[in-house]
Amino acid sequence: MCGRFVSTRSPQELASVFDATRWDPDRGLDPSWNVAPTDEVWSVLERVERGTGEITRQLRPLRWGLVPSWAKSLHTGAKMINARVETVAEKPAFRRAFVKRRCLLPADGFYEWQTVAASKSVAATKSAKARKQPYFISPEDGQVMALAGLYEFWRDPVAEDDGSPGAWWVTCTIITTEATDAAGRVHPRMPLAVAPADWGAWLDPAHQDTGELRALLAAPAAGHLDARAVSTAVNDVRNNGPHLLAGPDDGTGDA
Repeated sequence: MCGRFVSTRSPQELASVFDATRWDPDRGLDPSWNVAPTDEVWSVLERVERGTGEITRQLRPLRWGLVPSWAKSLHTGAKMINARVETVAEKPAFRRAFVKRRCLLPADGFYEWQTVAASKSVAATKSAKARKQPYFISPEDGQVMALAGLYEFWRDPVAEDDGSPGAWWVTCTIITTEATDAAGRVHPRMPLAVAPADWGAWLDPAHQDTGELRALLAAPAAGHLDARAVSTAVNDVRNNGPHLLAGPDDGTGDA
């Protein structure tokens, strides 16, 4: 799965990289070295303008954790941060979004955890237990990853205090697959990405052939990934900052 990632690039840089023509400079997100489920994350998507019919590429924040239009609660999204590529076109929660509402989620890299058994000397004590060692997995060349995502609109059924309909939420999920290469040594699943040459085809809302869409999905950085152990401070979602990418013996905090 992909349950935590890093996103530190500015909206100006992302708009330039992804050729986004629309974004609200007043709706910025702080750089995050510990993006967690239900956080707002940057996304790139294409929408048809109602007035002109023109398709525009937008950079906008979405809430991570997809909430299907038929869900009764926003809390549903916490369980839908990932969509498995093997079933994404059939699952009721994702199939409509896969056909009509796809996005890219920019990331510097993502975290996965490996269970490390207690050493023999420590295991002799009653308090000994296995620990989870986080790894940061990122492109070897340091370029931004365009993680493959889906987004959905959900309207809160609870009316506002003034009697008006409930607020709209736009939420997203990351498509995952079986892990390979560096990521596979740490965790059995990993996020999928879309190569720059395929961004247009993936984002195009008129492109609805599920077989062709699946073919656009690939390993981040074409599989050229680096995986390194980092500070266990990552394990606590309340921790944030560049120190999280320090080596396992140099960080602060623990799970």
